[in-house]
Amino acid sequence: MKIALVGYGKMGKIIDEIATKRGHEVVARLKETPTAENLNNPDVVIEFSLPEVAYDNIRACLENKVPVICGTTGWLEKKSEIENLAVQNGTAFLYGSNFSLGVNLFFALNEKLADLMKSVDEYSCQLEEIHHIHKLDAPSGTAISLAEGIFKNNSKYDAWKLEETQNKQLGIFAIRKDEVPGTHSVYYRSEVDEIEIKHTAFNRNGFALGAVVAAEWIKDKKGNFTMKDVLGL
Repeated sequence: MKIALVGYGKMGKIIDEIATKRGHEVVARLKETPTAENLNNPDVVIEFSLPEVAYDNIRACLENKVPVICGTTGWLEKKSEIENLAVQNGTAFLYGSNFSLGVNLFFALNEKLADLMKSVDEYSCQLEEIHHIHKLDAPSGTAISLAEGIFKNNSKYDAWKLEETQNKQLGIFAIRKDEVPGTHSVYYRSEVDEIEIKHTAFNRNGFALGAVVAAEWIKDKKGNFTMKDVLGL
């Protein structure tokens, strides 16, 4: 495929390397706003930029009828507008808070555990995420996805908040430390014990590979999708 990379930081460079190894041609490497000219006629765009420019980047690509894989977090208040735009322009959009295969299996495990714990009143749930000091948004998009998975399967919680869990508000501790790629934990604590599930990323390669796999999958499709669709979860 011909792939345009919108946002060319650390993730963009790793995606570039992996896409090339998988036989794709990277036709654009953009740090500026995409246009019909500088996108260079790609089959798909992979967008990893910054929260403040992601919406404009994605909108520009969809208006040029190019499908978009987006891994930028921190802009989701406008996600429904983007999904409508993808449908209106007869193209495709896939947002992933995390493209790692392991994390998406972790999402499924989190939902299963939330369902198991929904009727056990002795336990209170708490989330924790740890990322490198350069990450601009808090909590992480992955942590928000975990929280939403819990809400869907456990009616004890209906919103998230930073810091400790309180009543129906599920707490998320957001820690910024060194160069940590990403660690996410879900705890269920009672007075006598604790159940924990945890995912630890060792580097960014898993995120980048998942984004390229999603790009391969979405070609010639129309509509809005998630990594669950890509992985058949």
